[in-house]
Amino acid sequence: MSTYVYAIGARAHPALPEGMGGVGDPPREVRTLEAGDLVAVVSDAPEGLRPKRRDLLAHQGVLAEAGAAGCVLPMRFGSVAPDDDTVTAVLAERAEHYRERLRALDGRVEYNVKANHVEEAVLHQVMAENAEIRALAEANRQAGGGSYEAKIQLGEMVAAAVQTREAEDATALERVLEHVAEAVSTGPESTGWLANLSFLVDREAAERFLAAVERVRTELPHLEVRVNGPLPPYSFVEPGPAEPAATAAGGAGATAAEAGSG
Repeated sequence: MSTYVYAIGARAHPALPEGMGGVGDPPREVRTLEAGDLVAVVSDAPEGLRPKRRDLLAHQGVLAEAGAAGCVLPMRFGSVAPDDDTVTAVLAERAEHYRERLRALDGRVEYNVKANHVEEAVLHQVMAENAEIRALAEANRQAGGGSYEAKIQLGEMVAAAVQTREAEDATALERVLEHVAEAVSTGPESTGWLANLSFLVDREAAERFLAAVERVRTELPHLEVRVNGPLPPYSFVEPGPAEPAATAAGGAGATAAEAGSG
């Protein structure tokens, strides 16, 4: 049977509650696999695993319980290894890497920040900043809307200006927030977001980080900024002894918090 991997930790990490359930229906019992001074928190993997809310929350619950007692390296939902032996073999093979990550991530959390443009506000800004666009828009207006070609030209100019603005705003957002974070990870591009960034933040600096987000909202009012966190530092753990099963699970790397955020 395949092995579902929740997290990696130190062997000295306090044990999880006996009989704790994880993913699956009925919930598969959570257990640990040891390799030297490391352990993997695992369960049997249910067949046909999909990112249903119940299983996402079960995954998050195991991580919350494990992380409450000390640092663990969280695996994303859908991380499945062929069997227990594969897990322990990779733990042994990459032991130094996992030890280094446990030290680096101790006391840290992740905040995911996504941003997009408020359409009306950014269009107003583009018009205000670009004399050529303003002139063409005015010419079209005086011509009763302008010719088909003129309308296409205006649309292309506006689209190009907005695209340039997206890149500039994504850079500006990252520059403001990276100063109050220890590391930054760029997430996959997704429709509707000009930036998808994850920040590694010391727990004690969380309030300063959130205050910096509020400054961004004030200084860049044409941006809609969404923050999700604190989260386990998923984006700062390299792939472990399991590959996300989300080629079959509807999208690698989903987390309960991400699924709940829409």
